[in-house]
Amino acid sequence: MNKNKIFVACDSNNIDKIKRIIRDSKSDKIFTGYKFGLEFINSKNGRKFISNLKNEIIFGDYKIHDIPNTCAATIKSVRDLKFNYITIHISSGLNALKAAKKFSGKTKLVGVTILTSLDNDALKEIGFNKDVKRLVLHQAKLARKANLDAIVCSAQEVKIVKKIFKKEIITPGIRFNSTANDQKRTLTPKQAYRNGADWLVIGRNITKGNVKKNIKKLIDHLNQ
Repeated sequence: MNKNKIFVACDSNNIDKIKRIIRDSKSDKIFTGYKFGLEFINSKNGRKFISNLKNEIIFGDYKIHDIPNTCAATIKSVRDLKFNYITIHISSGLNALKAAKKFSGKTKLVGVTILTSLDNDALKEIGFNKDVKRLVLHQAKLARKANLDAIVCSAQEVKIVKKIFKKEIITPGIRFNSTANDQKRTLTPKQAYRNGADWLVIGRNITKGNVKKNIKKLIDHLNQ
């Protein structure tokens, strides 16, 4: 049986803490990669650390969102870091997605749908007139058209996305319990995998406190 796969969200700019997270999250019962967001990527020593990181699956969560030329230039500017995955907002538009894909090479270009911190009320506040699920489905079709390699969406939308997008699906907003923090559309790890997610992105539930114990808690949860 294939191991369940998670990206541990390394949301800190403390190098020593990141090293501990990577060291203590290793397990022979689950496959771990590491997601680096803007906090770490933009920190003083973040780029250097990533450039020296070997034999890990690494996810550059840049969430690129700009005009086509800038999206493509951004992809080119970080190719030396050899990320396995890099994110771009699908709402950047089809031309921007295609421009970035042209230069992504072996790096998997991941389309970000509606952030899991947003719900229908928040979308209306921004100015969208579609509900979350309809908008995510529309964006998944755009990702397919742009030949993206993966999609980021809430675990709540995985089932509908899988109907039209047949590549990898990565799901943030994963919680072991009802504490959502700053997320709106959440599910438990077991629910997310059951819906068909390929990768889960888990941050505080793994990195806050004792990482080894938290990994064991995750494994126990999945085996229940």
